[in-house]
Amino acid sequence: MNRMSRIVSYDPKYRTALLSLSVRAWEHVFPLLQRDVPAFVYNAFYPTGWRERHVNDLAEVLDNASECIDVALDGDRPTGWVCTRFHPEDNMSEIYIIAVDPDYQRSGVGAALMESSFARAREKGMGMAMVETGGDRGHAPARMAYESMRFVRWPIARYFKDLGN
Repeated sequence: MNRMSRIVSYDPKYRTALLSLSVRAWEHVFPLLQRDVPAFVYNAFYPTGWRERHVNDLAEVLDNASECIDVALDGDRPTGWVCTRFHPEDNMSEIYIIAVDPDYQRSGVGAALMESSFARAREKGMGMAMVETGGDRGHAPARMAYESMRFVRWPIARYFKDLGN
């Protein structure tokens, strides 16, 4: 971990900083996503804009799953976070959310957060980990990161139909 000193359990004092870095981490993704998906789909998910939906979704995770969240710190500055969910019926953990401050991307923070998630999963006796991301251009860096951690891509197709037409 180049610039990061440690990973700690989530504390609500990090909430504002984590939401802020998450917006910055994804702000390059959504314009590309918007170009790659049909307008009716994008507009259904983000009718008031991606930032509002994104912040609300992540705030809900921070407020309701705090026991499953790890935070990367550089000194006292949050540089990223990961939320791990568990699916014992499938012997699987899920990296539900992972966000790294753009100033710290490609410095080992994301890999360290994933390793922290894997450790949580092993402690719970899980046999595999799963992460999901988009197939659009905006999510290409995430796909490369997961593949570098030896995740294997599951072939899936998700289809949407505009019922108004």
